[in-house]
Amino acid sequence: MSKNQTAIFAAGCFWGVQFYFDEVPGVLETEVGYIGGHTEHPTYWDVASHKTGHAEVTKIIYDPEKISYESLLKQFFRMHDPTQLNRQGPDVGDEYRSAIFYLDDVQRKAAQDMIDMHNQYKKDGKFATTVEKATTFWPAEAEHQKFSARTGIGMCHIPYAPV
Repeated sequence: MSKNQTAIFAAGCFWGVQFYFDEVPGVLETEVGYIGGHTEHPTYWDVASHKTGHAEVTKIIYDPEKISYESLLKQFFRMHDPTQLNRQGPDVGDEYRSAIFYLDDVQRKAAQDMIDMHNQYKKDGKFATTVEKATTFWPAEAEHQKFSARTGIGMCHIPYAPV
C-alpha cells in the first residue's frame, strides 16, 4: 500500500487550477491557499495587495501508484503559460506567478530538470517558472475552495481539459 504524497503548484488564479487538478486521475484531494510570502495568516485581500509575497497555490494530495510527480508536472506545464512572468491570462501580480513549491530534494530536482529540458529546446520564450522551497501553506478562505466546481465560473486562464 502506497503512502499518499503532496505537490504544491502556482499557475495563476487558483480557482481554475484547483478545478483542473480535481479532474486528473490519481489526484485524491486539492486545497487552495497561499505560500511563499512573509506574512502569517494572509487573507485573500492581503495577498491581492502585492505586499505579502505569497502566491495563490493549489495543494494536491495524490496517489503515487496512480500518478507520478513527473506526470503532475506535465499537467502543470500544460495548463498554463509558464513563459509569463507574474501573470496568467487577465490576472497580473506576483501572486499569479508560475511556481513549483517543492517539499523535498526529489521534487526540486524533478521540477528543475523539466524546466531545464524545456528551456533547452524552446525557441520562443524561456519558462519563467520558479522552483521554490515550500514554506507554510496557509489555506484560503472557504469561499475560494472548489469555487469553479461550485459556481461554474472562475476558470480564468485555464483552457485545457486534463488527459
